[in-house]
Amino acid sequence: MSRAHLAVHDLGGDGPTTLYAHATGFHAHCWTPVTAALPQLHNIGYDARGHGDTPVGPDWAASDHVDWDVYGHDCALVAHSLSVDGQVLGVGHSMGGAALVMAALTAPELFCGLVLYEPIVMPPLEPGAVPVGGGNHLAIGARKRRGSFPSFEAAIANYSAKPPMDIFTPESVEAYVRFGFRPGHDADGNPNVTLKCSPEHEARTYEAGGIHQTWERLGDLAVPVWVVCGLPQVGQPSAGTKTLAERIPGARYIELDHLGHFGPMQAPNEIAALVSEASRAFRTP
Repeated sequence: MSRAHLAVHDLGGDGPTTLYAHATGFHAHCWTPVTAALPQLHNIGYDARGHGDTPVGPDWAASDHVDWDVYGHDCALVAHSLSVDGQVLGVGHSMGGAALVMAALTAPELFCGLVLYEPIVMPPLEPGAVPVGGGNHLAIGARKRRGSFPSFEAAIANYSAKPPMDIFTPESVEAYVRFGFRPGHDADGNPNVTLKCSPEHEARTYEAGGIHQTWERLGDLAVPVWVVCGLPQVGQPSAGTKTLAERIPGARYIELDHLGHFGPMQAPNEIAALVSEASRAFRTP
């Protein structure tokens, strides 16, 4: 049983319930540029542990330990709370896609279907392979991430000028910063804004991303699934996305080779169109 206080956000719209799960280091409101184009759906997002407005919580074995199975359990809890109005459509990006897969494996009756953009579900390590973490470039980058800025505007200008967010739409960068930082003061009493998801928690989440055992259970998924991928690139999640889709019974694989791993922030209207199409397909008898 989860003892975390999960922050759940109404992202607008009126219609069948659609649940959005975000990527590592992001938060529910990063989906708002997508949901803005989907007023015909009731769009709900939630902040994962240690992200956005959700605290890490006391469930994990230690404060420095991240367990992706807990991310999946939390996702199932949110979906269960929303299912009073009928089955929900799950839409997940990266870590959020993995959380939705785990939730649907646990409680398939909650979902009419899933739309997964490059979900982080990896095959188990080969014997003798180096565990994910020690050389994890994403974790290394997260630990070097700047944690505060003098203002929201300064943070927006910084992120807009360099990868990976320089390819985001302005609305996506704005959403990330406005809801991903909290206002406060530095040690000298000057106003500033600070990341809600600490660089250390983000790094530990990356390090644990290849450890969960979801890959071997993909064949048990009993809900309709669309797996969406940007341009397949060696060393990126996209490299294994097609193989992942092939392991899911009846899954539809969609490749958008003009996008990268951050497709939902790069082309929110295009992703919204896919979500709308999936909602109609999954909810039509």
